[in-house]
Amino acid sequence: CRLLTDRAAYGEAQAVLFHHRDLVKGSPDWPPPWGVRMRTAEELELRVLDDEEEAAAAAAEEALATSGPRPPGQRWVWMNFESPSHSPGLQSLAGNLFNWTLSYRADSDIFVPYGYLYPRSHPSDQPPGLVPPLSRKRGLVAWVVSHWNERQARVHYYHQLSQYVPVDVFGRGGPGRPVPDSGLLHTVARYKFYLAFENSQHLDYITEKLWRNALLAGAVPVVLGPERANYERFVPRGAFIHVDDFPSAYALAAYLLFLDRHPTAYRRYFNWRRSYAVHITSFWDEPWCRACQAVQMAGDRPKSIRNLARWFER
Repeated sequence: CRLLTDRAAYGEAQAVLFHHRDLVKGSPDWPPPWGVRMRTAEELELRVLDDEEEAAAAAAEEALATSGPRPPGQRWVWMNFESPSHSPGLQSLAGNLFNWTLSYRADSDIFVPYGYLYPRSHPSDQPPGLVPPLSRKRGLVAWVVSHWNERQARVHYYHQLSQYVPVDVFGRGGPGRPVPDSGLLHTVARYKFYLAFENSQHLDYITEKLWRNALLAGAVPVVLGPERANYERFVPRGAFIHVDDFPSAYALAAYLLFLDRHPTAYRRYFNWRRSYAVHITSFWDEPWCRACQAVQMAGDRPKSIRNLARWFER
């Protein structure tokens, strides 16, 4: 495969990747038309659009109108790794504009999760060892959060939980303090539990907060995101603690304190490490390579996404 940013090669491309946030923020960047006359600069200047959403809708309509016929066999791939709550402009994208989806959603045409577990085959597979050394764990609960928003469910839950159990917060905003120079993984490794709280709750939206910040670092993840059954599609049920397992933050805090006092029960949360290692998705080369593989395997089957917003927001 060849990955190009050279617009002169557009006519030869078998697939074109569109990053959602780049489509809806700032000036939309669509490919040149194929076999259709471009509007002149004077014509474009006559279009006065005050609203960003309206601008995105008009750009999408323009792209759809001027993109056909596309270069023979070319597929347009919509790529997005943000949740629906943080994906503005979805409703502005015209129907049938994209052929494939590429995202963390398991029902995407090209599925690229933030991470996953794979069968352990070598002692060097990460994370090493069956149980992280408990002697290194000086703290109980850690949380690293870069965007603090009092309206988010994760912040509400933190306020409740921190009344009953100490939580050390790192990151920008809120009560957080800077991550030490030793780095995030070494910092979290000193704690028994990590709050893998997502910024919004949506199907399959399970990010590096679980895979890297908790599982790879060697802390037991306490998750707030989609429902437990969704997590169990990707992670053994005994590898994490879900806030929904408890009737209140007080009950969760009591359980964390119980595990803190009972090392044998705590160590069971690392049984998964006997069989699995953690893969952390590398952005952005890995999604690009997965798209390349999909093109090679797809053949000539035609497809288009009729209502992207309805699919992604459900």
